[in-house]
This record gives sequence, structure tokens and C-alpha cells, in this order.
Amino acid sequence: MTTTTGPAELTLIQVSDTHLVPRGQLVHDRIDTFALLEMVTATVAASSGPVAGILLTGDLANNGEPEAYRRLRSVIEPLSERLGAPVVYAMGNHDARAAFRAELLGADAGSPEDPCDLVHHLDGLRVVVLDSTTPGRHDGWLTDTQLSWLSDVLAEPAPRGTLLVVHHPPLPSPIPAGHLLRLVAAQRLAKVIENTDVRMVLSGHAHHAGAGSLAGIPVWICPALAYQVDGLPPTGLHRGLTTGGFSRIDLIDGQFVATAVPLEDCGELYSRDGAEWLAYVRSVTPTTPPAA
Repeated sequence: MTTTTGPAELTLIQVSDTHLVPRGQLVHDRIDTFALLEMVTATVAASSGPVAGILLTGDLANNGEPEAYRRLRSVIEPLSERLGAPVVYAMGNHDARAAFRAELLGADAGSPEDPCDLVHHLDGLRVVVLDSTTPGRHDGWLTDTQLSWLSDVLAEPAPRGTLLVVHHPPLPSPIPAGHLLRLVAAQRLAKVIENTDVRMVLSGHAHHAGAGSLAGIPVWICPALAYQVDGLPPTGLHRGLTTGGFSRIDLIDGQFVATAVPLEDCGELYSRDGAEWLAYVRSVTPTTPPAA
């Protein structure tokens, strides 16, 4: 990294939805997500200013394969060591808890019913990771037990406040399929984080950049590394685009600011009939949330 620094007091790199696959495979038979991850790490390594942490915010593997997690570590850990920046891993709906724990956290597999909720402290900043996944489902959900745990964690403020990481956006979505697959009953989370030291909620999952608020707290949706969902597709279509991106999260003048960093746009990845795709998503999305 160069010695030139900007106005940020603290900088984090957020990479989401890497969808890594075993060696020799491609996502949608076209996307080399491992090469994209290497591109990100090269970009970050060549950037200016220190990095306090690297946040990997879910759907790290495309289908929860152990080899995919090992490939992720082979790229991210050298970057972490070079920057002196700890890595924060979060679960997504394409991840598998047992392999995630074993390959990324160095922990026992545990029960598939036990979420991977974690707390990290980075230079006075607390990063709380909430596992919003439910095995066998693609929408997001937080149990009463998780919310109670979060309330206990937030009872004592951190010096620089808290960033909350949850893979599923706790926001409505303008994309019909994304709206079905958001964090269900986000108002339950809002009640817990309201009037706490949570400064921003960081998510992914939607495969497009986005922003909103929950309980008056900014929510940032990181663009996906693997590919993007067209946020304004032609009438009647649901489109994927062969472009990826990541985010930088900066603390500047006492405020957290999220910035999308795009990668090269290569064109259209897929184009589907919008009504047919929405019907498919409805068919695989249960109409009731998991048990609290």
C-alpha cells in the first residue's frame, strides 16, 4: 500500500456474495468468482491508507463446499496478514454451517440449528455478526434467542460504536424476488437496535448496491462480487449482469460512510421472464417464518 492517506479515521473493506466454487467450476457456467476475488485483493492491496478489518458478509461459497472456503482463505488470509487487518466472516443462505465453522472459524461443526453469531473488536469498533440464515431456506430470519443475545451484547456501548453485519437486508426491495428473500419481520430487529450504539447495518444478499434505514440507523447493501442483479431491468425481465463490486466503509468526521467500488462490467449474464422468475421464487419461499 502507498503511504498516502485520506480523511478516514478507520477503513473497513466489505466483500459480499463471493459465491466461490471448487476448482474448475464456474458460476452460471461463465463467472470465475475466484479470479474476481483475486482482483479485489489486488485492488485493496494497491490502495492507499490503512485497513482495520476485512468483512466477508455471506454467500461466501456457492453451495457450501469445503473446498470453496479453503480457496477463499488462500486469497483472503495473505491479504489480511499483509494489511494487518483481521477478517470477519458471516454466514449467507448459500453457505453451510458445518463447513463454514470448520474451514473458516476453525471450530467444531456444531449443530446445524445453531447460528454462527460472533462479536469482533477492531480498533475500538465493535462488529457484531448475526447469522440470518435458516437451513433449507433462502429468506432471512432471526430467532428470539438471537435477538435477546444481541440485546445483551449492545447493553454496554463500544468506544467507537457498533457495526451490525446481517446477510439479508432488513429493508424492502424494489426487485420483486429480492423483496421475497429479504430479512423477514425486520421490525423485530429494529426494536433491539433502536437507541443503542449501532451506527450502521451492513448486509449483502441482494446482488445490487442499496441503502435505507432501520430504526433511524443507516442500512447498506453491499454489491455482490459474483454478479449483479439489474436494478432497473427492461419491462417484464429479471436480469443478471456480469459485473461485480465490493465496498469500503469509512469512519470520517465521526460518521460512517459506505462507498461501492465497482469491478469491470462485462455485459448480460442472464435474462429471465420476470413473472416466471417471481413465481419460481414464491414456490421455493415458505409463507411462514421459521419458529422463533
